[in-house]
Amino acid sequence: MNYTVEDTLNPETGRLPSWFKQKVPDIGKIREMKAKFSVAGLHTVCQSALCPNMGTCWEEGTATFMILGEICTRACRFCAVKAGQPVIVDPDEPREVASAVKELGLKYAVITSVTRDDLDDGGASQFVETVNEIRKANLQTKVEVLIPDFLNNLESLRKISAVKPEVIGHNIETVRRLSPVVRPQADYDRSLKVLGNLKQLEPSVFIKSGFMVGLGETDDEIVEVVKDLILAGCDILTIGQYLAPAQSRRHVKVQRFVAPEKFEFYKQKGLELGFKHVMSAPLVRSSYIAEYGFKECCEKVHAGQTG
Repeated sequence: MNYTVEDTLNPETGRLPSWFKQKVPDIGKIREMKAKFSVAGLHTVCQSALCPNMGTCWEEGTATFMILGEICTRACRFCAVKAGQPVIVDPDEPREVASAVKELGLKYAVITSVTRDDLDDGGASQFVETVNEIRKANLQTKVEVLIPDFLNNLESLRKISAVKPEVIGHNIETVRRLSPVVRPQADYDRSLKVLGNLKQLEPSVFIKSGFMVGLGETDDEIVEVVKDLILAGCDILTIGQYLAPAQSRRHVKVQRFVAPEKFEFYKQKGLELGFKHVMSAPLVRSSYIAEYGFKECCEKVHAGQTG
């Protein structure tokens, strides 16, 4: 199933708001990257999750790899990734990802995965091996991981924290009230515990989370989730507009399109409450030009230490 931003219609007018326009990406760069991923047999969340920012990130030298296959054991009602019976874990995958990062000359690599509730550690070991292989092959490349909740298995979280990626992310996705509908196999409070445990296990690593708007939440509920994430120890926050995959009965429908001015309000509220970096705009996704968040956090920590 494929869709573009243009395929997602405004629930009231049948058309997208004017603020969804963006520059045309470098088609040549997209084709080059897709070809290299295909030859290596690798998956990117850029493609699997149908991200509208694929070209922008790839032009910036950032890509998000999706490990542990492309079939998820959960069927969240917002996500375009396929759900079903997952594949056997490929032991060569970490090395192949590291090789691709080197060949593509990436300065910042994001590693995410489908949820693998069928594995004893949820796939944490594969994350660890992938981070280690990237660092062996690419000394200058920064690594961010975007993990599932691992059912809040402390041993799995400990494995991830021990390799000290520059950023560890886990998305809460939506407000408390809507969480059971939007991601019925996950849990709002469990996600908060995951984030809190990650911060306690390795305080020096930046912790990141994100959520979507346009699912029927109120502004008060949005402020509530921002406060909850700060209390859990998060440093980086992303907020973006939910866009439902076209022609799908499984996915929840868009309830509203949030104006850019409102996204700016959410951003300022997040910074006011204590986030080191907030990226909030209609087309923002959790891995969108992810290096920016890491850099701003480093700058703020350095400024605090020196002055």
